Amino acid sequence: MKNIVCFGEVLWDVFPTHKKIGGAPLNVALRLQSLGNNVSMISRIGTDKKGRKIKTYIQDHAVNSDNVQIDDTFKTGKVKVMLNEKGSASYNIMYPRAWDNIQLTESAKKTTEHADAFVFGSLIARDDVSRHTLYELLKVAKYKIFDVNLRQPYYTISVLNHLMNEADFIKFNDDEIFEIGDMLNSNTNGLEENMQFIAQHTNTKTICVTKGRHGAILYYNDTIYYNSGYHIDVVDTVGAGDSFLASIISKLINNEDPQDAINFACAIGALVAGSEGANPEISSDAIYKFMSPSKFRIPKTS
Repeated sequence: MKNIVCFGEVLWDVFPTHKKIGGAPLNVALRLQSLGNNVSMISRIGTDKKGRKIKTYIQDHAVNSDNVQIDDTFKTGKVKVMLNEKGSASYNIMYPRAWDNIQLTESAKKTTEHADAFVFGSLIARDDVSRHTLYELLKVAKYKIFDVNLRQPYYTISVLNHLMNEADFIKFNDDEIFEIGDMLNSNTNGLEENMQFIAQHTNTKTICVTKGRHGAILYYNDTIYYNSGYHIDVVDTVGAGDSFLASIISKLINNEDPQDAINFACAIGALVAGSEGANPEISSDAIYKFMSPSKFRIPKTS
Protein backbone atom coordinates (compact mmCIF):
# COMPACT_ATOMS: atom_id res chain seq x y z
CA MET A 1 0.00 0.00 0.00
CA LYS A 2 1.33 3.42 -1.01
CA ASN A 3 0.51 6.81 0.52
CA ILE A 4 -0.72 9.13 -2.23
CA VAL A 5 -1.91 12.74 -2.15
CA CYS A 6 -4.27 14.17 -4.78
CA PHE A 7 -4.39 17.98 -5.00
CA GLY A 8 -6.98 20.06 -6.79
CA GLU A 9 -10.62 20.61 -7.61
CA VAL A 10 -13.59 18.85 -6.04
CA LEU A 11 -16.96 19.74 -7.55
CA TRP A 12 -20.33 18.71 -8.91
CA ASP A 13 -20.62 17.59 -12.52
CA VAL A 14 -24.08 18.79 -13.57
CA PHE A 15 -25.46 16.84 -16.54
CA PRO A 16 -28.70 17.76 -18.37
CA THR A 17 -30.65 15.13 -16.40
CA HIS A 18 -28.66 14.57 -13.19
CA LYS A 19 -25.57 15.57 -11.20
CA LYS A 20 -22.58 13.64 -9.89
CA ILE A 21 -19.69 14.40 -7.53
CA GLY A 22 -16.41 14.73 -9.43
CA GLY A 23 -13.37 16.79 -10.31
CA ALA A 24 -10.39 15.07 -11.93
CA PRO A 25 -8.15 14.94 -8.81
CA LEU A 26 -11.00 13.54 -6.71
CA ASN A 27 -11.86 10.96 -9.40
CA VAL A 28 -8.21 9.86 -9.38
CA ALA A 29 -8.19 9.74 -5.56
CA LEU A 30 -11.31 7.59 -5.37
CA ARG A 31 -10.01 5.08 -7.91
CA LEU A 32 -6.58 4.94 -6.26
CA GLN A 33 -8.23 4.21 -2.91
CA SER A 34 -10.39 1.48 -4.43
CA LEU A 35 -7.21 -0.15 -5.74
CA GLY A 36 -5.80 -0.53 -2.24
CA ASN A 37 -3.77 2.64 -1.73
CA ASN A 38 -3.90 5.06 1.21
CA VAL A 39 -5.11 8.34 -0.34
CA SER A 40 -5.49 11.90 0.99
CA MET A 41 -7.29 14.75 -0.77
CA ILE A 42 -6.18 18.40 -0.57
CA SER A 43 -8.91 20.75 -1.81
CA ARG A 44 -11.48 23.32 -0.68
CA ILE A 45 -15.29 23.43 -0.54
CA GLY A 46 -17.87 26.05 0.39
CA THR A 47 -20.05 26.14 3.49
CA ASP A 48 -23.06 25.17 1.36
CA LYS A 49 -24.98 21.88 1.32
CA LYS A 50 -23.21 20.78 -1.88
CA GLY A 51 -19.84 21.12 -0.13
CA ARG A 52 -20.96 19.12 2.90
CA LYS A 53 -22.19 16.34 0.61
CA ILE A 54 -18.81 16.17 -1.15
CA LYS A 55 -16.92 15.89 2.13
CA THR A 56 -19.24 13.13 3.35
CA TYR A 57 -18.82 11.34 0.02
CA ILE A 58 -15.03 11.51 0.30
CA GLN A 59 -15.13 10.15 3.84
CA ASP A 60 -17.59 7.40 2.91
CA HIS A 61 -15.09 6.20 0.27
CA ALA A 62 -12.24 6.03 2.84
CA VAL A 63 -10.22 8.90 1.30
CA ASN A 64 -8.64 11.12 3.97
CA SER A 65 -10.46 14.48 4.01
CA ASP A 66 -8.46 16.23 6.76
CA ASN A 67 -7.09 18.71 4.19
CA VAL A 68 -10.39 19.46 2.48
CA GLN A 69 -10.67 23.09 3.60
CA ILE A 70 -13.86 25.11 4.17
CA ASP A 71 -14.29 28.48 2.47
CA ASP A 72 -16.60 31.17 3.89
CA THR A 73 -16.62 33.27 0.71
CA PHE A 74 -16.72 31.08 -2.38
CA LYS A 75 -19.26 28.40 -3.29
CA THR A 76 -18.46 24.75 -3.87
CA GLY A 77 -17.28 23.93 -7.38
CA LYS A 78 -19.74 23.23 -10.18
CA VAL A 79 -19.30 22.21 -13.82
CA LYS A 80 -22.01 22.03 -16.46
CA VAL A 81 -21.39 18.93 -18.59
CA MET A 82 -22.69 18.57 -22.13
CA LEU A 83 -22.58 15.20 -23.91
CA ASN A 84 -22.67 14.74 -27.67
CA GLU A 85 -24.33 11.79 -29.44
CA LYS A 86 -21.18 9.66 -28.91
CA GLY A 87 -21.01 10.35 -25.16
CA SER A 88 -18.00 12.70 -25.43
CA ALA A 89 -18.14 15.52 -22.90
CA SER A 90 -17.60 19.26 -23.06
CA TYR A 91 -17.55 21.48 -19.97
CA ASN A 92 -18.57 24.88 -18.65
CA ILE A 93 -16.54 25.37 -15.46
CA MET A 94 -17.88 27.92 -12.98
CA TYR A 95 -15.38 30.55 -11.73
CA PRO A 96 -14.42 31.55 -9.09
CA ARG A 97 -15.16 28.65 -6.73
CA ALA A 98 -13.86 27.43 -3.38
CA TRP A 99 -11.24 25.17 -4.97
CA ASP A 100 -9.63 28.24 -6.57
CA ASN A 101 -8.73 29.39 -3.04
CA ILE A 102 -6.82 26.42 -1.54
CA GLN A 103 -4.57 27.75 1.21
CA LEU A 104 -1.04 26.59 2.02
CA THR A 105 -1.19 25.00 5.48
CA GLU A 106 1.31 23.09 7.61
CA SER A 107 -1.00 20.09 7.54
CA ALA A 108 -1.05 20.07 3.72
CA LYS A 109 2.74 20.39 3.60
CA LYS A 110 3.32 17.54 6.05
CA THR A 111 0.84 15.27 4.28
CA THR A 112 2.58 15.96 0.97
CA GLU A 113 6.09 15.46 2.40
CA HIS A 114 5.19 12.04 3.78
CA ALA A 115 3.43 10.77 0.65
CA ASP A 116 4.98 8.36 -1.84
CA ALA A 117 3.35 10.25 -4.72
CA PHE A 118 1.66 13.63 -5.32
CA VAL A 119 -0.94 13.93 -8.11
CA PHE A 120 -1.99 17.31 -9.52
CA GLY A 121 -3.57 18.78 -12.64
CA SER A 122 -3.38 21.94 -14.70
CA LEU A 123 -6.91 23.27 -14.07
CA ILE A 124 -6.17 23.97 -10.40
CA ALA A 125 -3.54 26.50 -11.52
CA ARG A 126 -6.11 28.82 -13.12
CA ASP A 127 -6.19 31.09 -10.02
CA ASP A 128 -3.23 32.71 -8.23
CA VAL A 129 -4.07 31.36 -4.76
CA SER A 130 -4.36 27.66 -5.54
CA ARG A 131 -1.50 27.93 -8.03
CA HIS A 132 0.80 29.38 -5.36
CA THR A 133 -0.17 26.58 -2.96
CA LEU A 134 0.53 23.99 -5.66
CA TYR A 135 3.96 25.47 -6.43
CA GLU A 136 4.90 25.36 -2.74
CA LEU A 137 3.72 21.76 -2.29
CA LEU A 138 5.68 20.69 -5.37
CA LYS A 139 8.84 21.82 -3.57
CA VAL A 140 8.32 19.17 -0.85
CA ALA A 141 6.68 16.36 -2.86
CA LYS A 142 8.72 13.21 -3.56
CA TYR A 143 7.27 11.79 -6.78
CA LYS A 144 5.17 14.23 -8.82
CA ILE A 145 2.47 13.14 -11.27
CA PHE A 146 1.05 15.81 -13.59
CA ASP A 147 -2.36 15.20 -15.16
CA VAL A 148 -2.62 17.67 -18.04
CA ASN A 149 -6.22 18.83 -18.36
CA LEU A 150 -6.53 21.64 -20.91
CA ARG A 151 -9.73 23.64 -20.46
CA GLN A 152 -10.05 26.92 -22.34
CA PRO A 153 -9.39 29.66 -21.26
CA TYR A 154 -7.73 28.39 -18.08
CA TYR A 155 -4.14 27.68 -19.08
CA THR A 156 -0.97 29.32 -20.42
CA ILE A 157 2.14 27.73 -21.86
CA SER A 158 4.30 29.34 -19.15
CA VAL A 159 2.35 27.64 -16.35
CA LEU A 160 2.17 24.34 -18.25
CA ASN A 161 5.90 24.47 -18.89
CA HIS A 162 6.62 25.05 -15.20
CA LEU A 163 4.40 22.16 -14.14
CA MET A 164 5.87 19.79 -16.73
CA ASN A 165 9.39 20.64 -15.60
CA GLU A 166 8.39 19.87 -11.99
CA ALA A 167 6.84 16.50 -12.86
CA ASP A 168 8.32 13.01 -12.80
CA PHE A 169 5.33 11.60 -14.71
CA ILE A 170 3.11 13.46 -17.19
CA LYS A 171 -0.21 12.19 -18.56
CA PHE A 172 -1.80 13.75 -21.68
CA ASN A 173 -4.53 12.84 -24.08
CA ASP A 174 -3.54 12.83 -27.75
CA ASP A 175 -5.05 16.26 -28.49
CA GLU A 176 -3.24 17.80 -25.53
CA ILE A 177 0.22 16.51 -26.38
CA PHE A 178 -0.03 17.78 -29.96
CA GLU A 179 -1.28 21.19 -28.79
CA ILE A 180 1.51 21.56 -26.25
CA GLY A 181 4.07 20.19 -28.70
CA ASP A 182 3.05 22.92 -31.15
CA MET A 183 3.38 25.55 -28.41
CA LEU A 184 6.92 24.32 -27.74
CA ASN A 185 7.84 24.15 -31.45
CA SER A 186 8.41 20.39 -31.51
CA ASN A 187 8.53 20.31 -35.35
CA THR A 188 7.03 16.82 -35.57
CA ASN A 189 3.57 15.40 -36.21
CA GLY A 190 4.37 11.97 -34.78
CA LEU A 191 2.84 10.97 -31.46
CA GLU A 192 5.82 8.96 -30.20
CA GLU A 193 8.19 11.67 -31.40
CA ASN A 194 6.23 14.32 -29.48
CA MET A 195 6.37 12.15 -26.35
CA GLN A 196 10.14 11.84 -26.62
CA PHE A 197 10.46 15.56 -27.42
CA ILE A 198 8.55 16.54 -24.28
CA ALA A 199 10.42 13.98 -22.18
CA GLN A 200 13.70 15.59 -23.27
CA HIS A 201 12.41 19.17 -23.09
CA THR A 202 11.17 18.75 -19.52
CA ASN A 203 13.60 16.03 -18.33
CA THR A 204 10.64 13.78 -17.49
CA LYS A 205 11.23 10.03 -17.24
CA THR A 206 7.63 8.88 -17.76
CA ILE A 207 5.11 10.14 -20.33
CA CYS A 208 1.70 8.60 -20.96
CA VAL A 209 -0.78 9.53 -23.68
CA THR A 210 -4.37 8.27 -23.84
CA LYS A 211 -6.06 7.89 -27.24
CA GLY A 212 -9.71 7.39 -26.30
CA ARG A 213 -11.13 4.15 -27.68
CA HIS A 214 -7.79 3.47 -29.37
CA GLY A 215 -5.99 2.83 -26.08
CA ALA A 216 -2.81 4.48 -24.85
CA ILE A 217 0.97 4.75 -25.16
CA LEU A 218 3.43 4.72 -22.24
CA TYR A 219 7.02 5.97 -22.41
CA TYR A 220 8.73 4.49 -19.35
CA ASN A 221 12.44 3.99 -18.65
CA ASP A 222 13.33 4.70 -22.31
CA THR A 223 10.91 2.03 -23.56
CA ILE A 224 7.52 2.55 -25.27
CA TYR A 225 4.57 0.31 -24.36
CA TYR A 226 1.28 0.15 -26.29
CA ASN A 227 -2.32 -0.88 -25.76
CA SER A 228 -4.72 -0.54 -28.71
CA GLY A 229 -7.87 -0.24 -26.59
CA TYR A 230 -10.88 -2.36 -25.60
CA HIS A 231 -14.27 -2.28 -27.29
CA ILE A 232 -17.17 -0.97 -25.23
CA ASP A 233 -20.44 0.86 -25.88
CA VAL A 234 -19.78 4.35 -24.52
CA VAL A 235 -22.30 5.86 -22.11
CA ASP A 236 -20.21 8.91 -21.21
CA THR A 237 -16.47 9.62 -21.17
CA VAL A 238 -16.48 11.66 -17.94
CA GLY A 239 -13.82 10.33 -15.56
CA ALA A 240 -12.52 7.60 -17.89
CA GLY A 241 -9.12 9.25 -18.20
CA ASP A 242 -9.00 9.81 -14.43
CA SER A 243 -9.57 6.13 -13.68
CA PHE A 244 -6.99 5.26 -16.34
CA LEU A 245 -4.43 7.50 -14.63
CA ALA A 246 -5.20 6.16 -11.15
CA SER A 247 -4.84 2.58 -12.38
CA ILE A 248 -1.54 3.04 -14.19
CA ILE A 249 -0.12 5.01 -11.23
CA SER A 250 -1.17 2.29 -8.80
CA LYS A 251 0.52 -0.41 -10.88
CA LEU A 252 3.74 1.46 -11.64
CA ILE A 253 4.46 2.81 -8.14
CA ASN A 254 3.95 -0.70 -6.82
CA ASN A 255 6.65 -1.88 -9.30
CA GLU A 256 4.38 -3.95 -11.50
CA ASP A 257 5.16 -4.70 -15.15
CA PRO A 258 4.61 -1.61 -17.37
CA GLN A 259 2.80 -3.59 -20.09
CA ASP A 260 0.45 -5.10 -17.51
CA ALA A 261 -0.04 -1.61 -16.07
CA ILE A 262 -1.12 -0.01 -19.36
CA ASN A 263 -3.36 -2.98 -20.24
CA PHE A 264 -5.12 -2.82 -16.86
CA ALA A 265 -5.48 0.97 -17.02
CA CYS A 266 -6.98 0.90 -20.53
CA ALA A 267 -9.48 -1.73 -19.42
CA ILE A 268 -10.68 0.22 -16.41
CA GLY A 269 -10.86 3.42 -18.49
CA ALA A 270 -13.09 1.62 -21.00
CA LEU A 271 -15.34 0.24 -18.26
CA VAL A 272 -15.80 3.73 -16.80
CA ALA A 273 -16.67 5.09 -20.27
CA GLY A 274 -19.27 2.32 -20.51
CA SER A 275 -20.88 3.43 -17.24
CA GLU A 276 -22.73 6.53 -16.11
CA GLY A 277 -20.67 9.12 -14.22
CA ALA A 278 -17.01 9.37 -13.30
CA ASN A 279 -16.79 6.95 -10.38
CA PRO A 280 -18.70 3.71 -10.92
CA GLU A 281 -17.73 0.85 -8.62
CA ILE A 282 -15.73 -1.74 -10.59
CA SER A 283 -14.21 -4.80 -8.96
CA SER A 284 -10.81 -6.23 -9.90
CA ASP A 285 -12.57 -9.44 -11.00
CA ALA A 286 -14.76 -7.44 -13.38
CA ILE A 287 -11.71 -5.74 -14.87
CA TYR A 288 -9.83 -8.97 -15.53
CA LYS A 289 -12.94 -10.67 -16.91
CA PHE A 290 -13.41 -7.74 -19.29
CA MET A 291 -9.77 -7.95 -20.40
CA SER A 292 -9.81 -11.71 -21.03
CA PRO A 293 -13.41 -13.00 -21.20
CA SER A 294 -12.36 -16.36 -22.63
CA LYS A 295 -10.41 -17.20 -19.47
CA PHE A 296 -13.57 -16.83 -17.40
CA ARG A 297 -16.05 -18.48 -19.77
CA ILE A 298 -17.63 -21.65 -18.46
CA PRO A 299 -17.08 -24.49 -20.98
CA LYS A 300 -20.22 -25.99 -22.50
CA THR A 301 -21.00 -29.54 -21.48
CA SER A 302 -22.46 -32.03 -23.93
